[in-house]
Order: sequence, then structure tokens, then C-alpha cells
Amino acid sequence: MAVFWCVLLCWLAVGPAQQFQPLPVFWMLPGGSTSDWGNRTGGLEPAVRLALQDLKNQPGPLKDYQIQIQLLDSQCDPAKALRALFDAMWVGPKYLLLLGGACPPVTALIGRALPALHLVQVSFMAPPPSLSNRKWYGRVFSTVPSQRTVNMAAVRLLQHHRWTRVGVVTQDGTQLSEMNKDLMRQLLKANVQLVVSPSLSEDVCSRLKMLRDQDVRIFIAQFEEDSASEVFCCAYRLKLFGARYQWIVATGGAGGWKLGWRQSGCRAVDLQTAAEGSIRLQPRALSNRHTAGVSGQTPEEYEQAYLREVMEQRSEVSPLHAFAYDAVWVASRALTQTAEALKRRHKFHNKTLGDEEGVKMLLENLKNTDFHGVTGQVSFRNGERMTSIEIVQFQAGSGVLVGEFSVSSQQLRLKTHLLKFKGVGPPRDHPVIHVQKVRVGVPLYAVMSSATVATMVTTLTMLCVVTIGYRKCSAGDSLLLLVLLLLGLLLCSSSVLLSCLHVAHLPQEVFLLLCSARVWVLSLGQSVTVSVLIGCSWRLHSVRRIQKELAGRLPLAAVLLDVLVLTLWQVLDPPRRVELQLGVQRDSEDPDSVIRLQSDSCRSSNTELWISVHCGSKVLLLVSGCLLAWRIRAVDSGHPALGGQQLALSLTAVTVCSVAGFLGSVLTSHSPSVSFGLSGAAVLGCNLFVLLVLFGPKLDVQIHTLSLELSDTVEPERLQLEEPGLQNGTFTRRSVHQEAPPSERDHINSPEVMRRRFSIQLPILHHSYLPVIGGVSSSSSSNSSSSVAPAAL
Repeated sequence: MAVFWCVLLCWLAVGPAQQFQPLPVFWMLPGGSTSDWGNRTGGLEPAVRLALQDLKNQPGPLKDYQIQIQLLDSQCDPAKALRALFDAMWVGPKYLLLLGGACPPVTALIGRALPALHLVQVSFMAPPPSLSNRKWYGRVFSTVPSQRTVNMAAVRLLQHHRWTRVGVVTQDGTQLSEMNKDLMRQLLKANVQLVVSPSLSEDVCSRLKMLRDQDVRIFIAQFEEDSASEVFCCAYRLKLFGARYQWIVATGGAGGWKLGWRQSGCRAVDLQTAAEGSIRLQPRALSNRHTAGVSGQTPEEYEQAYLREVMEQRSEVSPLHAFAYDAVWVASRALTQTAEALKRRHKFHNKTLGDEEGVKMLLENLKNTDFHGVTGQVSFRNGERMTSIEIVQFQAGSGVLVGEFSVSSQQLRLKTHLLKFKGVGPPRDHPVIHVQKVRVGVPLYAVMSSATVATMVTTLTMLCVVTIGYRKCSAGDSLLLLVLLLLGLLLCSSSVLLSCLHVAHLPQEVFLLLCSARVWVLSLGQSVTVSVLIGCSWRLHSVRRIQKELAGRLPLAAVLLDVLVLTLWQVLDPPRRVELQLGVQRDSEDPDSVIRLQSDSCRSSNTELWISVHCGSKVLLLVSGCLLAWRIRAVDSGHPALGGQQLALSLTAVTVCSVAGFLGSVLTSHSPSVSFGLSGAAVLGCNLFVLLVLFGPKLDVQIHTLSLELSDTVEPERLQLEEPGLQNGTFTRRSVHQEAPPSERDHINSPEVMRRRFSIQLPILHHSYLPVIGGVSSSSSSNSSSSVAPAAL
């Protein structure tokens, strides 16, 4: 009886044994088969055990349900993980949920198969950007923020400091490669220039040297925590630290700083020097609230309990332990809510919970998750965890929280009073650029303008001489061709004066007007000049009258073709003002400043196409002219200015100068002064050469003829003054002037001797050098020269 009452009292005190309804759950981890992932997940078991104990200590969340965990080793192999999952599901019981993250390849494969398996996954690994597609991975939920959110925080930080020029270094690996691609997309969307993006292969220093060679100041680094020492060691050796540089480490992990963890070849003080001031973006591992959450513990109390468990088991601390703790709570609350809802409908048992209706209710409960865990407020939006990304700056050997990025509100909050930079403020993303316009020097333009004016005056003088002097002896066609030729040379020379686009700053309208005018004047002048020379050459080459008449119409056809092409160019693709970048040069006074050289240019949308069309017709005209000039080089026309040798030399000179001027201006477009000088010299030199060849010898002949006529006119007048005569009926003296003594009259510099020497020596010199350049023959007598002179007039 005593024993009976004792048992009865114990039963009354303790109560009947409680029956728990099991909720089977998979827990998939890479285990110890892979050392890298095994080290990362080795410290998660104490966190999961603490979560289950806290759930038992609080009957509210689980009620009369019990979580049964089945451990699966994925071995970080998608095929082996999927086989292990199928085997466990075949054996039973009916599993409802997959807990854990495994490695990204396994998560990506199983995440696509979850709808067919009627499972839902709650992960505590940072999902890669590829898992953001909810159409494929709509049943995957993670308590760790996505890597996309870390990239978003990095872009917001760049925008806050107005950094628009960065370099990205990424460690080789599938997960970081996906993160790098997402970062590039976000940088492009934010209009941030990505200068270079090398991958960190075995030779890290050579990759970082690429950044230094491109003068990159802002670095975004994506590497694993154990590679930090090697990266910052190379940064120290290459001197990529200090007031001019800023490192932003964005990996998506929550491991914190691990400098010196791996042998790098640098001292600890060198690593700290290189990493000083660098910024790390990481998910918030523990909440900063000091009140108890859903588990009944504050974040500090949980962390202490976890560290005790780790010390007892002598395992490593996992940076994801707090996320695993909250993941167990997320799964337990969603499963319990679903089971309770089905129980109220009198439909609950293990089979119905895993059916389509139960899976839909479970998904809905996961989406509506909202409680305060040890990592902060736990809620999801499109499967992604809504939390904060911490901005930690490395200062004096430790990390200082200087701001955070809210994933839910997309807002960046910085504690500017805690941010420390080695310079006066944040480093510049590029040197200070001073724009300097490259213009043609005023002395050069003055010299070229003076030469142009002199050439134009010479051309106008020759035009007057030709119009007056050749009018009596030349036919109408020849005179017209000579006038057109001189007008063409005059237009070509005037184009040099219009090349003042680079001399001073001009208004937009004036700049475009001068640009178009220069092209029209130079093109029309060259076309008239070349076509006249070719027409004259063809007249010498042809024997039929009809061919000679057609040759006279060639200038009109060339001008019409030029007008047609230039009009289409001006109407269909009008020119506009474009700034050409001529390079940069260092500022000697400020080493952190550069001078960017620019020049104004007049270009169209398809300048190369129009130049090709325009120059194609001219090249054909010049080539045909050169071939024709070769054939008529020895033909004598009898005309004072249009001989075969003269025309051949003129056509050759025009062709050579045209090609040289065009190539010189194109090849030296980066230097406006050189381009202006070469093109102007080519135009003026060609014009002067043509004037000298065509009109130089005949002008000398005319000067000699005029001098002879002048001497013939002066001689009778002198004789008349010396003859005796009557004046007023009286006998006058022999001369008006008193006759000079013989000594003065025979002096070498006396007027009489000078007149005689001039009348004798000038014909001799004329006959000695004029045959070389096309003058009269040396066999001609002095009498015949006087007979030719009137013809030249």
C-alpha cells in the first residue's frame, strides 16, 4: 500500500506522460567530407541544439509537437546530395521541410527539385544571386541576406561618396563569380565606371598591379576570409594603401576580420598598415537590441551560451551560428502553425502535411514569418531576409561599426563622426582633371595669315595681268580658263584664313559657319584648279574640235559634282561641334592632378563615310590628270602660259600637295598647330608653285619687253633735246643742259653708261636662262625677241 500511494502521488505530481506529434525535418550539411565547407559548418551543431532546447523550454511555440531531425551529408556534391535525399525519403517517414544550406551547387540543384519533392527549404547560408529567381527557387528561404544585398550596399556606399570610377578584384570560385556578375550589373545601372576587373588567381600581386597601372583608387574586393592576408600583403608591397586609396571588402560572409590567419610573407604590422581604413560589408550576425526575443533570451545571453557549448565540445566557432539558430525557430513556427491549421480542419496527419494543400499552407506561413530573433527582426520579402548590412571599418587593429544598410528600406546610414580616412577626407576616385583647350598659337596663325595674304595679292595681281595683257593675243577659251585657274587658286588660299577654328573660343554658330565655309571654299577651289589644268591638258592632247569643246566644260562638271556632294552632306548629316580628347599629362605642380587636353573639331555622325565619297571623286580626277600630264609633258601649245611642260608640272604639284595635305591633317589631328601648319603650307606652297611655273617666265618676258619699249621711247626724246634749233628766231645752244665734261660723261655710274649697260645685258641674261624654264630659244636673235614680245602682251 505504501508503494502504491507513493506511485500515485508521483503520477499526480508529474502527470501522465505527454504524447508529442513528430515533425520530421531534414538537416543537410556538407559534413567533414570537404575540409573547406566542413570547417564553416562545424560549429553549427551547438547552435541547432540550443534552439531545440529553447523550444522545449517554451511550450508555446511547439505545443505538443516535436522536431525530429534527420542529418544528411551532401559531401558538397549535387549528385551525391540528391541521392542521399531520395534514399532518406524512400525509407520514410514523410519529411516536411529541408533545413540547412549545404554548398551553392547543391542548393541550386535541390532548390529546383523542391516542388517535385513537395518540400520547402529554410537555409542559413547566403544565397547566391542566381537564387533570386523566384520562379525557379520559390520554395527556398534563407535567414542570411542574399549576396545581392551586399552588392547593393557597396553601390550605395559608392554613390554616397560620389565615387564613379572603381576596380573590382574577385577570387576564383563559382559563388564569388556569380556575385561579381551581379555587382557589374548594379555598377552599370548606377553609372559607375568599372575600369578593370581581374580575378585573383595564384599570382595575386600581378593582378593588383593591373589596378595600379590603370590608376584605380577605389577597390571592391571579393574574396574568402582566409585570403585577406595574402591580398593585403600584396597591397602593402605595391603601396596600394594610404590617403589615395580605399578598399571595400564585399564577400557576403559574416566571418569578420582574419588578418594573419594564413601565412602571407608579410609581418603583422605590415598587414595592419595596408588594411587600415578599409571597409568591410557583412550581414549583421547579432542584433543590437538588449531585450529578449522570441526565444526568451537576449542576443548576448545566447552568444554566451553558444560559446560555452563550443568550448565544451572543443569545436570551432561558425560565423553562421546565429542564423542557424533563427532558422530552426523559423522552421518550427511555420510547421507548428501549419499543423494546427490542419488539425482545426480535422485533416492533420503526416501524409496530409506533406500534400499539396499542406505545402501551400507551409509556404504561406513562411512568407508571413515575423518575429525578433537573435539576428534581429526575421521577415522575408520574395524569399530574401529583410535585415541590415553592417559597414565595418578597420581601425587600429579592430573593426568599428560605422554604419549600416537597411535591406528593407534600401537606405544607407553612416556615422560620419566614426569614419576615419588617412587624408583630409574620402579619397578621390580619380585625379583632379583640369581641362585645357589646345589651340593654334597666335604667332603661327599670324605667320600663316601673312603668307596667305601675300599669296592672294600675288594671285590677284596675276589675274589683273592676265585679264589686261593676254586679252589681245589669247583666244576667248584660253583666257577664260586662265581666269578660272587663278580664281581656283584664290579660293584655295582663302581657305587658310578660314582655318581659325582652333585659334580662339568661338560661339557655336560662328564655329559651325566657319567649318562649313572652309570645306566648301577649299573643295570648290581645288576642283576648279584641277579641272582647269586637266581641261587644258586634254585640249593639247586632243586633235578633234569636239573633244576640245568637251574639255572646256570639265570645270563646270567638277563644280556641279562638288556642290551636289557637299549639299547632301550639309543637309543629311550636318556638322556639329565635337570635343576631341588628345590625351592627358601630369601636372608638375600638383602630383594628384592631371591635365586633359581637348580640342574642338567639326564632325558629323558619319564623317568617315562622307569623306570617303568626297575624296573618291577627287582621287579619280587627280589620277587621270597625272596620267594625262605624263602624255603631254613634251607638247608645245604656242600659248605663253599653257604649255605641256608647264601643265604637267602644275598637275603633279597639285596632286602631291593635295595628298600630302590630306594625310598630314589626318595623321596630325591630335595636334591642331601641326595640322594647321601642314595643311596651310601644302595649300600655299602648291598655289605659289603653280603661279611660278605657269606665269613666272612670261612675266619676266613682259618685264624685258616693257623695258625695251621704254628705252626706245626715251632715246628720241633725248636726241631731240640735244639737236640745235631755232627758238624765237635765234640760234640756240646744242643742249638744254650744259654738256658735261668728258670725265663725268664716261664715268662707270653715269646715266649714259647705265642705260647702255642695261639695254645690252638684259637680253643676254634673258637668252641665257629662259630656255631652261620654257622661255625663248637661245638661237633667237635680238630682233626676233622684240617681235615675240608684243605677242606675249
